[in-house]
Amino acid sequence: MKPIEVKRKIEEKLARPDWQFKYNQKEDSLRIEEKQSKKGMTLSLNGLITKWELKKETSFQELIEYIEEAMKAMLGEQKLSGKEAHIFPVIRSTSFPTETKAGKKLIYDEHTAETAVFYALDLGKSYRLIDQILLQEEGWEEHVVKEAARFNLRSLQEEMKEDKVAGNTFYFINTNDGYDASRILNQALLESMKKKATGTLAVAVPHQDVLIFADIKNNSGYDILGQMAMSFFANGRVPITALPFIYEEGRLEPIFILAKNRPQSDE
Repeated sequence: MKPIEVKRKIEEKLARPDWQFKYNQKEDSLRIEEKQSKKGMTLSLNGLITKWELKKETSFQELIEYIEEAMKAMLGEQKLSGKEAHIFPVIRSTSFPTETKAGKKLIYDEHTAETAVFYALDLGKSYRLIDQILLQEEGWEEHVVKEAARFNLRSLQEEMKEDKVAGNTFYFINTNDGYDASRILNQALLESMKKKATGTLAVAVPHQDVLIFADIKNNSGYDILGQMAMSFFANGRVPITALPFIYEEGRLEPIFILAKNRPQSDE
């Protein structure tokens, strides 16, 4: 499917009297915005084509729902006061922009060499990343947002699916609540998994909607985890990193997994 065909399909599904579409042929991108406020979002059509080819109609319907919720969030009134229980941390790659296209600086923290922590106001089916302007408008301090986010994170369910392959055990958290990968920030969860593991504990956050723990007992376990993380990374709606981590002494260290070999540190 060509970019222009994806553009037409999106415009057909999202036709609104108060929305307009701007197609950039040079960059193969489509901007969707409200006519009056000019608020909106820009989509990379080439990236959408890749997902379309993998998931067909399911992927397109997920995209439409995502755009509708994101636009609703941008156009609606959003306040932190009274919404303290709806603030959560979100994991992103270190290449994720630290300010919006409108120039607003986002609240974030460094996490690992591969990941960073941003903070979001949950809006139901979508969320808004919290920026400095929003804090200033309400007179909030950064540390209040971060403390609320970490506290709320601990309230999320931690139900896991388990799978054993070649003598290794893999655990998956995949609730699709938008914060599956964020659970990697729960130190108590990491410590409990460390105690549970009888081999080496590895962790992966290939995309926003999955957290993988691996109790590695042999070299095959590293290979399987590496392939698994790469596959999830390629298919995730919000990719984070294809590199897994080793969890030791309370720290997460990114590792490169070489086929049929033990991992090599990136340091």
